[in-house]
Amino acid sequence: MNSISVNQFRDNLKAYVEQTVSEHEPIKVTRRAGDDFIVMSADDWEREQETIHVLQSSNLMKQIVESMNTHKNNKGYKPTKEQLNEITSL
Repeated sequence: MNSISVNQFRDNLKAYVEQTVSEHEPIKVTRRAGDDFIVMSADDWEREQETIHVLQSSNLMKQIVESMNTHKNNKGYKPTKEQLNEITSL
């Protein structure tokens, strides 16, 4: 994560915002007389929130573990050739 001063951020606001959105990389902005802050795109923030939600949900984590075990043991659902063709032709 890049770290810049609040003065650099203010002087080049448009460029830093464009960089953050296009590269999906947050920027840490440091301040002398206060707490630092992070600038990130709204899409990235929402993705982070969804990840946190999944990680904090024991039911969702159990489903993921069960799915991984099913896959590892090759006992998962196997679509027919017609179903695969329908899925891949989208």
